[in-house]
Amino acid sequence: MAAFSRQAIDGVFDACIIGGGVVGCAMARRLTLEGLRVILLERAPDILAGASKANSAILHTGFDAPPGSVELACMQAGYAEYLTLMEPMNLPLLRTGALVVAWTEQEEQALDAILAQAHLNGVSETRRLDMHELRRRAPHLAHHALGAVEVPEEHLIDPWSAPLGYLRQAVDNGAQALFRAEVSGGHFNGDTWTLDTSCGPIHAAMVVNCAGLFGDRIEEALLGASDFHIRPRKGQFVVFDKAAAEYVGPILLPVPSAHTKGIVVTRTVFGNVLVGPTAEEQDDRLHAAVDGDTLHLLAARLVEMVPALAGMPVTATYAGLRPATEKKEYRIHHHADRNMVTVGGIRSTGLTAALGIAQHVFKLGWSERAPLTPLSEPICFPMPNLAEHLPRPWQGESCGEIVCHCERVTRNEIEAALAGPLAAGNLGGLKRRTRACMGRCQGFYCTARVAELAQGRLDIPLAEEPRS
Repeated sequence: MAAFSRQAIDGVFDACIIGGGVVGCAMARRLTLEGLRVILLERAPDILAGASKANSAILHTGFDAPPGSVELACMQAGYAEYLTLMEPMNLPLLRTGALVVAWTEQEEQALDAILAQAHLNGVSETRRLDMHELRRRAPHLAHHALGAVEVPEEHLIDPWSAPLGYLRQAVDNGAQALFRAEVSGGHFNGDTWTLDTSCGPIHAAMVVNCAGLFGDRIEEALLGASDFHIRPRKGQFVVFDKAAAEYVGPILLPVPSAHTKGIVVTRTVFGNVLVGPTAEEQDDRLHAAVDGDTLHLLAARLVEMVPALAGMPVTATYAGLRPATEKKEYRIHHHADRNMVTVGGIRSTGLTAALGIAQHVFKLGWSERAPLTPLSEPICFPMPNLAEHLPRPWQGESCGEIVCHCERVTRNEIEAALAGPLAAGNLGGLKRRTRACMGRCQGFYCTARVAELAQGRLDIPLAEEPRS
């Protein structure tokens, strides 16, 4: 990531955002567009280093969200705003629709309530499918499925290009993004915050806590106490080879339980098939390990639902952590007397809701302050496309060297990801910007060339510097 001089971050910012996940990136964009001087602080070398790096990438309608909830409002506002950004930001949308599938009589009995809740939430296109319609929509679905609710407007997006695009627009329009900037404490003098960070003090009139898995600890460090507690919830995923995609059409959703939305089977915009996540509570906020038994159960569940995928190769496995709390709802609190807004407990719907959360927080924190002057013609930089269903650089006549043949990533794409105002700060960031090393061979063939191109640019070098 680009380094900033001390001079660039001196003075008092209108808003300091703590956390560079999808919500923090969306927040930086919204507040910058509204005319505020913004800085985003991230403790890692790159964005999306915590909960936001691992999710199922579904653009949710909110059909099953609690009626009248902040979560529902933010999801639907975020969904609508994403559609307006698709063209200018070059963000993909894979229109798949979704099926909530019942596999037991008890689940089948719950479908009418799911349908009623969807209609109450304004998702009017949702409908029950009879068995004939279900077979037509999902011909490879196992025949012991008993019924389904169709949600036509649930779709798939790129979970990494979107937040990168949000933050890129913020930075292009004047925001600062500071990495390796861990917040350890701070002081509010009644007017301005002074935050203690590993990069030195940062001064801001308002603090927005988007620290995800560490949101409660940031609130406690700044306010002395937190009214919520993060309970990390691990989700394991299995990624199947791209050949599996022809057997999965709509997103296959389970009938949810009180504890979790359950295991999902879905394509990805990158051409794979994904099954997961699990829901396993743990204490560790940093590490999410996979285990063989669970992965085998996930793979077996996929084959049980889509028998044609028996024997399909697995491309990758991974696990992520969701910042669950002791309550199911979003934990968004405006501490008006301390000039701080906490955005906590944003779990699996955060990718969809992020833009809506940013709108909501702006209204909370700035509605009673002096009127602002929004940017009239903000810069909007288009994101490189990684989606398989849209044109990719490798398909061009002058694409140049292809470095990663599994994902068809060109040298130009890698070099572009390593340059510019939000260059990749680590290998994970480079992967998420290009998909290099993320295909069938998991980097076996291309890592050496990637290391050569990335030499001297990442926080942990992939190769030794050449000796003179």
